Amino acid sequence: MKKVLLMLTVICGLSVAAKAQTSSQTGKFSIGVEAGLPVGNASDVSNFVIGGSLKYDHPVAENTFLTLSAGYNKFVYKSEFKDEGSFYAIPVKVGVKYFFDQGFYGEAQLGAAFQTEKVTGLGSFHNTAFAYAPGIGYAFSPNVDLGVRYEGWSKNGTTSQVALRLAYSF
Repeated sequence: MKKVLLMLTVICGLSVAAKAQTSSQTGKFSIGVEAGLPVGNASDVSNFVIGGSLKYDHPVAENTFLTLSAGYNKFVYKSEFKDEGSFYAIPVKVGVKYFFDQGFYGEAQLGAAFQTEKVTGLGSFHNTAFAYAPGIGYAFSPNVDLGVRYEGWSKNGTTSQVALRLAYSF
């Protein structure tokens, strides 16, 4: 956890230092709905992930943005695990987004996922796990964005998903 906090501090420091080098672009927020398919061990007990997120993109150079995002994910358990309820987590990540051409971008994020309650069976990480999420996407307009990513949360095993995010930027 200390390494994650150190990395977040370094990235925030770099964003302040890079502020002077930015273009006339301004940062913007986006709010999105997310849907995912659990993969790996998570697919043994869950068949769907639903959630939402808030993200901020801060320009640091032409076509390059630092990102900060926080979300809320619910892993819906399969019917045979119905008595267990559902698994909820709050991922918080920082990253870099780079626009290649005409709205296409690549993104890499790192951070932490915080479990909202103690559960068993879903690669339970008991409170906090290291989160990583590489992805690609397309900005259809200045206000509509669609991205797909692989997201893994690692601690004593990995809980992971392939997720789709549809967002509105403002």
